[in-house]
Amino acid sequence: MVSACCQPEYAGSASPEVTARLEEEIQRVQRGGRVRQLRFDDAVRDGRIEVFDPQPAYVAQVNRLVNLGRIKGAGLRILHEPMYGASQGYLRALLSGGKTTVEEIHAERNPGFGGLHPEPIAQYMPEAVERMRKGRFDLCIANDGDADRVGIIDEKGQFINQLQVMAMLMMYLIEKRGQKGDVVRSLTSTSMVDKLGERFKVKVHELPVGFKYLGPKMSEVNGILAGEESGGFAFRGHIPERDGVLSGVFFADMIVEYGTPLSKILDHLIELVGPHAYARHDLHLDRQEYGARRTELYGRLEKDAPTEIAGGRVVRSRTDDGFKYYLDDGSWVLVRFSGTEPLIRVYSEAPSKARVDQLLAALEERLGLRQLV
Repeated sequence: MVSACCQPEYAGSASPEVTARLEEEIQRVQRGGRVRQLRFDDAVRDGRIEVFDPQPAYVAQVNRLVNLGRIKGAGLRILHEPMYGASQGYLRALLSGGKTTVEEIHAERNPGFGGLHPEPIAQYMPEAVERMRKGRFDLCIANDGDADRVGIIDEKGQFINQLQVMAMLMMYLIEKRGQKGDVVRSLTSTSMVDKLGERFKVKVHELPVGFKYLGPKMSEVNGILAGEESGGFAFRGHIPERDGVLSGVFFADMIVEYGTPLSKILDHLIELVGPHAYARHDLHLDRQEYGARRTELYGRLEKDAPTEIAGGRVVRSRTDDGFKYYLDDGSWVLVRFSGTEPLIRVYSEAPSKARVDQLLAALEERLGLRQLV
């Protein structure tokens, strides 16, 4: 059991300070030799574990945040892809019962996730993309295994990437829900949010990756939205933590509020912020060599920071979570080093795919990593 002194005071990811205290508590218990094991059934019988159904309370909470009745009556045709995960049945419970219909795929229990990686991006949900291309649905909402992330496909079968998703959520909350307040985003997320912030006079906070940083900042500033590149978003009035199901419900409401297909809402976003392209390369290294290689690359970037990348002038940088370089044309490129696996990620966002490819290639060449792509 974790003592009360180490529990976060909010229902979100533990901050680095809380995590450190938890680690200290675990080590103290282990040193004391007081770790006990108990069978699950015995723990339930003894009252140490309480089994409950969270769905009714969750439905009530979501209904406080969005008018579910109006979505139910809108006649939307929604495809839900829970990817064999925890969101099974939730969108049906939230949105069925009126003119709107919810059809699920991969909605049965499968501990192996059907052999697929349960990440809601286009390459891992070909069946959902194909169904959407047939024109039978207005919206596809996909969730990862534990339902804290969302993936969106429009009525034409076009996958809307997670950077576009965050910008569309921000635009909707401000334009259609009338919300006012700060927005919090990870440094791997999109500069489209910054452009919307300038347009709507909203302050945007850029933080290191992880809701252990975003959640506390969102609570501190009472932000309307927090989000990261992986597709996890949190909303004011809810917990300061990612909720993939609620994110999907907001997209259904977005279609109702704008009164136009999702593809047209994306077009509206592009009218406001201009075209944006994005890509990420995951570069896998040998585990035995990774530590030394990471140290060498860190040292190289710290001592010899680039002043230009692919012909673009570096106007500023940040080095608290990898190395991110902001260029004079508004584009950016970032390299981050995993602390848990032999993996280096290189990210970029720019006005065109061709420019993104140039920036990724230039930084990878500089680091001697291009051969790993």
